[in-house]
Amino acid sequence: MKKSFPVLIMFALLTLLIPLAATALTGLGTKTPTPPASTAQSTPQAPASSQAGSTASSAPALDAEAPMLLLDAATGEVKTVAMRDFLIGSVSSEMPISYQKEAFKAQAVATHSYALASKAAQLLSPDAALKGAYLRVNPAAHEGYMSDAELRATWGDNYESNYAYVSAAVDEVLNEVLMYDGAPALATYYAISNGKTEASEAVWTTALPYLVRVDAPLDKTSPDYEVSTEMTAQQVYDALTLKFKALNLSGKPAAWFGEPTRTESGYIAAIPCGGQVLRGVDVRAALGLRSADFTVTCSADNTFTFVTRGYGHGVGLSQFTANTLAVTGKTYRDILAYFYPGTTLATL
Repeated sequence: MKKSFPVLIMFALLTLLIPLAATALTGLGTKTPTPPASTAQSTPQAPASSQAGSTASSAPALDAEAPMLLLDAATGEVKTVAMRDFLIGSVSSEMPISYQKEAFKAQAVATHSYALASKAAQLLSPDAALKGAYLRVNPAAHEGYMSDAELRATWGDNYESNYAYVSAAVDEVLNEVLMYDGAPALATYYAISNGKTEASEAVWTTALPYLVRVDAPLDKTSPDYEVSTEMTAQQVYDALTLKFKALNLSGKPAAWFGEPTRTESGYIAAIPCGGQVLRGVDVRAALGLRSADFTVTCSADNTFTFVTRGYGHGVGLSQFTANTLAVTGKTYRDILAYFYPGTTLATL
């Protein structure tokens, strides 16, 4: 893929996109087997307009081993965490320990790349809400990062063996990151796609040339691929009117939703609701759905049924497919090249 974005443009895009993507990336991956709530429930808003003042020469130098500054969402405290410890704690919070080592290595590289991209964006244009940190995490809820204490409490008697397994995978790729045009790639990830990954602009409105649609048919073999969720009309009403203030849901519940339009990957782009046309990702966030690929029906007793396919925002690496590819013998390099086309794997 031809690299057409200069470093200046890429850093400007990252500066805009990272704070928004981070809303959905606090705990990106799976538990056993599903991801933390923030991955499933949170959907970022559209990026703001371009900010002036960024220059290629102002881009911070890359240091693969520099510590991460993490804002603990539960306590409000900013913690300084060594990069190796952050990667071990992050991938452990994101993926089931049963996943293959090559999948863990791919996840570690993606996490490292995202962390450096986020750090670069914060140093160039700080988000005051992060209090000087580069990422927002919630260790107590196992979202985005788990400290050693949380790992010990979670793994119990299996702590030693699990830690050895994850740390060995991290150590093999500790200084490797994905790059695009000289900048760390915003290597987003999630649990399960709907069978195709989503382009970044469909979720965050900003297009990045390596976050494009790719086929991921193996995700359809996941036991958690399709899930049905029931909600009462009152629950749907409360959730939607809390999120969208001007909705008119005075009619019969069965008429609240109209026929949606979908993206090329099959996720809902927009859906008529209550006299408005809402973005699928925003409805997903409001209702706490697993995916923006959903169908909705309403029964005679006004019970809504939402059938979702996939789990997460769908942009970038699918952890389920990454693990399945690893089972078939694919390496972390193969996995990363497939999900982030046009990037290069660099050792810092």
